[in-house]
Amino acid sequence: QVQLVESGGGLVQAGGSLRLSCAASGRTFSSYATGWFRQAPGKEREFVAAISKNDISTYYADSVKGRFTISRDNAKNMVYLQMNSLKPEDTAVYYCAARYTSAYGRTYYNPEEYDFWGQGTQVTVSS
Repeated sequence: QVQLVESGGGLVQAGGSLRLSCAASGRTFSSYATGWFRQAPGKEREFVAAISKNDISTYYADSVKGRFTISRDNAKNMVYLQMNSLKPEDTAVYYCAARYTSAYGRTYYNPEEYDFWGQGTQVTVSS
């Protein structure tokens, strides 16, 4: 079992930056691939970024590529999402997700492939 708690959301002007953090419980966090998703009002949850359990592979949605960076620190049981050049269309609730995997270097972008979710953190980008 893994419990995830996001933090770092807030209100920022367009062009600004935020760093989201996801704190994970459990001693085997290094066995879990993780990802970030977001959901805007009236829209479906969408993939943002993913990172493999051993931090050697990352994958991004086209809409955030070049602006967002996912990273993790397994020693601290933390996952991060650095968001730069934010746009109003990035406004959403952002969720951290994790799933156990035996595959090194594997990333997952389908929300149905994740077993554990945080409660979400609101990001609002004003124009």
